Amino acid sequence: MLRTIVTSAVIAALGLVATSIERSADAANERFLKVLERGKIVVGVKADYKPWGFRDSSGNLVGMEIDMAQDVADALGVELELVPVQSSNRMQFLEQGKIDLMIATMSDRADRRKVVGIPEPNYYTSGTNVLAKAGIVSAWEDLRDKPVCGKQGAFYNKVVAKRYGAKIVAFVNNAEAKQALRDGKCIAWVYDDSSIGSDLASGEWGDFEMPLASEDNNPWGLAVPVEEMGGIWGTFMAGMSYRWHVSGRLIELEEKWGIQPTPFLKMQQEKLMPDRAHLQ
Repeated sequence: MLRTIVTSAVIAALGLVATSIERSADAANERFLKVLERGKIVVGVKADYKPWGFRDSSGNLVGMEIDMAQDVADALGVELELVPVQSSNRMQFLEQGKIDLMIATMSDRADRRKVVGIPEPNYYTSGTNVLAKAGIVSAWEDLRDKPVCGKQGAFYNKVVAKRYGAKIVAFVNNAEAKQALRDGKCIAWVYDDSSIGSDLASGEWGDFEMPLASEDNNPWGLAVPVEEMGGIWGTFMAGMSYRWHVSGRLIELEEKWGIQPTPFLKMQQEKLMPDRAHLQ
């Protein structure tokens, strides 16, 4: 009976043919089956990275990735439980069985794929950009020969210095770098655009902007247990990501949460659009 429920849920959510499910039947599917048996999915999300995952004034976890987690629960017909994770423990939580799924602003890297299963297509991306006072910077070339705040050790520093001739003023941590920007010691602060977007969404940078097109993008991946990557769970989440792109759901969530539109989502939707008929 459970096998029938599993097959029906996957086919309904992904639009896959039954044979593709049969091929994965022998793979490890323990976590996926457990989710259905208990009627609840436990998802690891950020609680301190607005607007992707943060606590609202009532203490509830909200954000773009929390909405994505709810989409997964709804597709499976189960309840959703959210567990706050940090960059330092999110993969370990998945390995240890504390969570069933992780959607937590994680860049997709080869070394991480050895630890957790990262289904494709990737659902988001981040890249290099700058935070600057509104109207000060309009092109990357505007940084040439100008002081630009950065964090010590960040790879963005060398790239922007070499590519655009920026004079990097490196600080020990982000707080110091951003304070120097406020104090006018730098024309801009160079860093990851998702972090800058989080700062802008905080409401504390009203006279600042992220004015440039991001460069050197790093795709983000959600994660399932690595042993279930080739089974129903990995297949299911690959389908969820596919549908998020083709349906425009992620573009909708960007707008909902006030995130600066990313070309990546539009390109992914257009790339996958020929297969849209499979979702009807």
